[in-house]
Amino acid sequence: MRQTSSKKMLFNWKRLSVMGSIVLIVACGSNTDQETEAPVSRISCAELNGKTIAATLIGLPTSGATVTESAIVAATASGNSNGEYCKLKGTIAPSATAPAGTSNINFQVNLPGVWNSRMLQMGGGGYNGTVVTGLDFVSMAWTLPPMGSPLAQGYATYGSDSGHVGSSIDASFGTNDAMMANFGHEHLKKTKDTVAEIIKLAYSKAAKKSYFAGASTGGREGMTAAQRYPQDYDGIIANAPAINFAGVRLQGLKVGQSAYAPGGYINNAKQKLILKVSVDACDTDDGLADRIVGNVEACRTKVAAIKASLRCVDGIDTGDTCLSDAQLKTVSAVSDDLVLTYALANNVSRHEGYNILQGADFSGTTLGLGTAATIGASGVQFGNGYLFFQGDGYLKSFITKNSTLNTFTFDFANPGTFQQTLNTVSGIVGAMNPDLEGFRARGGKLIVMHGLADQVISPNPMIAYYKAQVSKSGQSTVDSFLRFYTAPGFGHGDGAFVPAWDALGALDKWSTKGEVPGTLVATDSGASFGRSRPLCPYPGFPKFNGTGPSYLASSFTCANS
Repeated sequence: MRQTSSKKMLFNWKRLSVMGSIVLIVACGSNTDQETEAPVSRISCAELNGKTIAATLIGLPTSGATVTESAIVAATASGNSNGEYCKLKGTIAPSATAPAGTSNINFQVNLPGVWNSRMLQMGGGGYNGTVVTGLDFVSMAWTLPPMGSPLAQGYATYGSDSGHVGSSIDASFGTNDAMMANFGHEHLKKTKDTVAEIIKLAYSKAAKKSYFAGASTGGREGMTAAQRYPQDYDGIIANAPAINFAGVRLQGLKVGQSAYAPGGYINNAKQKLILKVSVDACDTDDGLADRIVGNVEACRTKVAAIKASLRCVDGIDTGDTCLSDAQLKTVSAVSDDLVLTYALANNVSRHEGYNILQGADFSGTTLGLGTAATIGASGVQFGNGYLFFQGDGYLKSFITKNSTLNTFTFDFANPGTFQQTLNTVSGIVGAMNPDLEGFRARGGKLIVMHGLADQVISPNPMIAYYKAQVSKSGQSTVDSFLRFYTAPGFGHGDGAFVPAWDALGALDKWSTKGEVPGTLVATDSGASFGRSRPLCPYPGFPKFNGTGPSYLASSFTCANS
């Protein structure tokens, strides 16, 4: 029996003693303005353990899925701020034709006590390898109290390990083609279809909205979802998306080969010098001296002057107050576009460089240019710089399947027999397909954000991708389904300004109510905690009005110049 009302249906897990066991009743709750329904079934969280999802219900080849663990997490449980929920863990088995040694996809699903009828898949990072629990905030879209995590807000959340177990900086699984394909995109579809069926079992109804949110690799996964599986998602948040994943890795090789050529290494003192000189030159182009390069495009016009200011006399290294010509070549390896003489997938032959001369900080000991002046006997290590280390692993495992390859001498500009593999793999792990028409046509909504000081995933490939979308389809068409925001001073989760912003709220309002997001407000969750700035749609940037408190977003206007 169906009842219509002005209230929205929510489901509550109710714990009752029935024949000596705890069961969960799917029952009506209320708030907001949709319809309510009479209770339709009862099922316990415990009863979900052992449930199987047939392979025929999963849109890509598998041998089916199984829920392997279930538990009610009490609202009062230590460390739990998400309210009461049912936590499920499970596995998706590879198909019978997968190569020997192919791993399961491990996943976790969290079913909230009060459900808002929405499911949210959360993306991973790096090379994944660890199950995304879905218990946290959306990566690079943190929100401040009192707003809780998506699970606390009533979303059924879930994530996976993308089909292998390992460190997020370990590419070795890429020697298995099926596991590489899972990492590239297949785990998204397999996990989404599995969880959709689990939700039907648990709530006796399908989710009304299916969303995805992630950053970095998770951002790439979001863009991949829009391109490959447009019918599966109503809305997507893609932060700092590594859309040109192959290009990132090849640029990392370019950087490392320059840094470890004779005289090319840049020590930490000089890494910090590059940041200081660049920010000194461009800080006030946005109307405010705050050590944030807000007007990055204006700063690009000063590159020659910045390099000249950094250069040692006659280009010869004289210490930590300047850079030699060899070291400036390494800077150029970071900042300049990588241009290939051959095409990768989707006819891509370029990876746009990093904003190292526009305020991106490459002096960090984790994500910077490295702390080791030489390559040791064991080969490229993390201390040789994040970009080089990751490029080294990609080439060894994904492309050549040769763990002893000397990537320092590998000529990726003329890769010979590996050229076709570079093309093929870039199509598996990248998200450069320009065709978003399927996602737009089905009414999907896409919010993308990238920090302009990102030192891991350059924002410039996404900027170029967005410009190409506008050029191809027109601004009004792009605006109907895609919003692209840039954040000055924001690195890869760190930086001079670390934005906390309600991306999920903006997406949900756009998807459910048609409220198109415009300029948003971001609050710094970093060193200058609490100050706010506009989060401007590209190509806008926050320009200080010249009056009013500089710590308030209302004192800034989104400007294009």
